[in-house]
Amino acid sequence: MKKFVLMTSIIFSILLATTGTIYGKENGSDSELNLAPDAKSAILIERDTGKMLFDKNAHEKLPPASMTKVMTLLLIMEALDEGKIKKDEIIRISERAASMGGSQIFLETGEEMSVNDLLKGIAIASGNDASVALAERISGSEEAFVKKMNEKVKELGLENTLFQNTTGLPAKNHYSTVHDMAVMAKELLKYESITEYTSKYEDYLRKGQDNEFWLVNTNKLVKSYPGVDGLKTGYTNEAKYCLAATAEKNNMRVIAVVMGADTTKERNATVSQMLDYAFNHFETTKLYKKGQTITSLQLLKAEEKDINIVASESISTIHKKGDQDGDIKASVELNTNLDLPMKKGSQVGQLVVKNNNKVVSKSPLVVDHDVNIASYLTLFKRSVQNMVK
Repeated sequence: MKKFVLMTSIIFSILLATTGTIYGKENGSDSELNLAPDAKSAILIERDTGKMLFDKNAHEKLPPASMTKVMTLLLIMEALDEGKIKKDEIIRISERAASMGGSQIFLETGEEMSVNDLLKGIAIASGNDASVALAERISGSEEAFVKKMNEKVKELGLENTLFQNTTGLPAKNHYSTVHDMAVMAKELLKYESITEYTSKYEDYLRKGQDNEFWLVNTNKLVKSYPGVDGLKTGYTNEAKYCLAATAEKNNMRVIAVVMGADTTKERNATVSQMLDYAFNHFETTKLYKKGQTITSLQLLKAEEKDINIVASESISTIHKKGDQDGDIKASVELNTNLDLPMKKGSQVGQLVVKNNNKVVSKSPLVVDHDVNIASYLTLFKRSVQNMVK
């Protein structure tokens, strides 16, 4: 790997409005609200900004049950995005994966199933067997995959989460918080296609075969609450009823996480009330879509002259209804040196959004395709062009 200094750095700003402020107390939430009176903990955030709209015991460590699979799904989506696995790849099911208890899609030892169908099994039916099967394919063993899960936890800066398995089955020192789960859900939703799975109320595996299996979503809100399209339920005797939910309405996406509710009815009612609060009181202004070109850069020894730099995620601002965004400025901060070659999705800087000179969000900027080291012929041509100039 070689390092090359950027030929240019770029700073720019955008003005969207001139009055108003972004809503939120110093801790980012309205602590006077009582949206989750019976749950052990709860949190409500807006996805693009990460703005906390409400929280209750946000950092209390609790067993997450099958909400653990939010992280499992995140690593699966990363592997798909990086081309390490493909949706049409067929996976042979191990004896260990087939032996998983709890929620399952009843995989059999030696059975073969596509990555796409296993992903359905996790996202819709919370299949523990499907989770282990994909973990083994990606990392070689569930233990190795769990190590990656905990490495990702550290990468995201989460301090109150530790995983012992991919499924959420009861285990000593397996815990998380509503705050950490919300951050994981925010990260998972960068892969926007995940909701194509989590939004389905029902589907089928092995359709037309003798062992056809009907998938029914464990998250009933995808059917009963308009706009809900994910993400993951959870239940064990210890954890009680948990849910990391997401919904989108009027171009605003929010995430609500509840842990420790006594019944599914109570859990769903609590999440519904939190979503109502978000959509009734807040709205967002979209700045950039995921994948939108923000700027470009030139690397002296890159094969291409101009390299597009794109948003890695949807970027917005949020304000209380009736107010307006203030003086919004977005500046591009590019890294001063980069390694070549770079893979698609490699971070090269960040977009910093400020409201009235206060930072409200920072989002990674990435390259939209592989960037290779220039060939000798390309370097020769550039030298000649510079001499002519």
